[in-house]
Amino acid sequence: MATSSAIPADGAVSIPRDKAIIVFDGVCVLCSANAQFILKNDTKGTFRLAAMQNPVGAQIMREAGFDPNDPESFVLVDAAQDGGRIWKNSDAVLHMWSQLGWPWKLSRVFRLIPRFVRDPLYLLIARNRYTWFGVRDTCWMPSPDQADRIL
Repeated sequence: MATSSAIPADGAVSIPRDKAIIVFDGVCVLCSANAQFILKNDTKGTFRLAAMQNPVGAQIMREAGFDPNDPESFVLVDAAQDGGRIWKNSDAVLHMWSQLGWPWKLSRVFRLIPRFVRDPLYLLIARNRYTWFGVRDTCWMPSPDQADRIL
């Protein structure tokens, strides 16, 4: 029986840290749609994506202090900022969109809304996303030309 050499026995995986990494819920229809939106609109190739259901995404979630089995939080690790700044929840969404160029840079204006207002709205959507938008049986798969952006 063959074993995977990609994942060491201790469960640690090698994660490239040269670009910002978005960790998303790969079975969530809304989250997968957002991942596809990012790949389409990130013309500079700023982001890589990792589903939290795969070893890379799960490890990043754990490193950021989140449980990958309780995917309520959205995490973005930006390697270009402060040696790997961790953005979460509404801050992560706004940071991500603001890096996409025009007209998405305008999302920066929403940072004027205090986090104590933004995050409860984010969490309301996060807690209800399966009910409101649905769940996939399997994680979404990128097209072949996008595969190098997925970890």
